[in-house]
Amino acid sequence: MSDVALAAAAEEQMSWLQVLVLSMVQGLTEFLPVSSSGHLLLAGEVFFGADAGASFTAVCQLGTEAAVVVYFARDIARIVRAWIRGIFIPSVRKQADYRLGWLVIAGSLPIGVLGFFFRDDIRTVARNLWLVAAMLIVAGVILGVAEYAGRKQRELSTLTLRDTLVMGTAQAAALIPGVSRSGGTISAGLFLGLSRYAAARYSFLLAIPAVVASGLFSLPDALSPQSSGLTADAWQLSVSVGITFVVGYACIAFFLAFVQRYSMYWFVGYRIIVGGGVLMLLGTGTISAS
Repeated sequence: MSDVALAAAAEEQMSWLQVLVLSMVQGLTEFLPVSSSGHLLLAGEVFFGADAGASFTAVCQLGTEAAVVVYFARDIARIVRAWIRGIFIPSVRKQADYRLGWLVIAGSLPIGVLGFFFRDDIRTVARNLWLVAAMLIVAGVILGVAEYAGRKQRELSTLTLRDTLVMGTAQAAALIPGVSRSGGTISAGLFLGLSRYAAARYSFLLAIPAVVASGLFSLPDALSPQSSGLTADAWQLSVSVGITFVVGYACIAFFLAFVQRYSMYWFVGYRIIVGGGVLMLLGTGTISAS
């Protein structure tokens, strides 16, 4: 895309319909292993013929992460309290919550480092529907293999530093739209022998530092994009965060109940169907790759 075209895209104001639709998509897909960023890219192209941009995506994720904070408020408060006390009181360091606090911090490092160094590529090169479609299929197959091979016996209390670094690295792969942050961490967790519920729970906790930091960092650019993407004003971003919070909160409850009763194969099949459908639409020229 030329510099002129990029400038024109950056100056186009997002409509309220776009805000509502994309916010609903974000809320519905953030916590499912299907890639919310990939679905936002796809929804923007299919319904509106435009990409909302990486910054709008990052900011509207603040609503879904707020939902995680509220949903797990007691757990988070307990972990933070134990972590702070443990810094000053040696006896507290034996508590599981103190240890979990450090594991969440350690697991957040890979996506923080890679997100910083590849931030420009994430906003440009990675936002291509050919790549999104391929990642939907490839990461879906990996999730299926993890579901098949994983022992699903370990619980959250058995996590080690090695486990968290592996899952944190898998989370970092979700910087590529189409991979899925929750899908990556859950796949890694299943390969490590965690139960679906334990892998999903840790995935939610692990996402909080990374997504909140990404959303706050991207807020200025979301209001005034310097790259390809639509412009959303402060009111639109506020409404988007509110919608994603409500929808996301409901999806957390749904997903945690789902993983205790059903396998990941449902999401594997969905990802392959959607990814294949996007490849067909791109191949026939029905939609544009970027």
